[in-house]
Amino acid sequence: MPTHPFNPVVLLGRIEHQLVREAMTALAAHLRARGITVLAEPGAAAALGDGVEPIADGDLPKRARLVVAIGGDGTLLRATRLIAGHDVPLLGVNRGRLGFLTDVGAGDMLERIDEVLAGRYVTEARMMLRAELARSEEAPVTGTALNDAVLQKFEIGRMIEFETWVDGVYLNTHRADGLIVATPTGSTAYALSCGGPILAPELDAIALVPVCPHTLSDRPLVIRAGRQVELRLLERQATKAQVTIDGVLLGEFLPGDRLVVSAAPLRVTLLHPPGHDFYHVLRSKLHWGSERGKPVRDD
Repeated sequence: MPTHPFNPVVLLGRIEHQLVREAMTALAAHLRARGITVLAEPGAAAALGDGVEPIADGDLPKRARLVVAIGGDGTLLRATRLIAGHDVPLLGVNRGRLGFLTDVGAGDMLERIDEVLAGRYVTEARMMLRAELARSEEAPVTGTALNDAVLQKFEIGRMIEFETWVDGVYLNTHRADGLIVATPTGSTAYALSCGGPILAPELDAIALVPVCPHTLSDRPLVIRAGRQVELRLLERQATKAQVTIDGVLLGEFLPGDRLVVSAAPLRVTLLHPPGHDFYHVLRSKLHWGSERGKPVRDD
């Protein structure tokens, strides 16, 4: 049997979705025919049948040499959480909706996989964030995010009020529904829908994007990734807020708590097909350079 540097391969996706299941089934058969061990979460492995080995989340980063996330960007973000801190690359196959990160299409999925196995691919190291939620007399809660850390109001019909500090220097007091602290990767996610800037992925930068601010002067701000951002919730009537990282709850945020966000020391490696170009992705996903929604030819 031939050997590959990407062996074994973990297939990660929501097997209950028909399009995802079809893609995972085709990929598993394709990889096994090339002598590659295929791993999947227990439920997915059972659905994919003989020849696909089950693997627990805790063992995944120890055994995997490549993770293929099949679905939308949410699936790839989940894969990132599983392998954070480990040198395991990610390849995304888009069976979701917009898919800024999962940039391999279902139509050429098998061809692209063969290119990766043959060593023809583009690697890209993406920065991550480290978020620490600190409360007096309690151990801080920490987590890492590829997209963003978000302070947001929770179960209340009014805005929250909070302060932002950068490297210990007071920046602003906000009245808003929340604030997004985003990486360049996250700049095309929730932050984009709130009017934040798009950051090229190779930048070492962080975007601070208010969510529905009360004043028009409360604008998005881009700072160097080496800075430390601190958020402090102010005591107001019916104040209730929470913090999420990549859409996953980190914890409730109370007046007197501190949320500290900075660039994480680790990065995640994404694999792209040969010729991958971020600006082409923007044109494709956002319909730039188009006439009445029909994309114009790049050549």
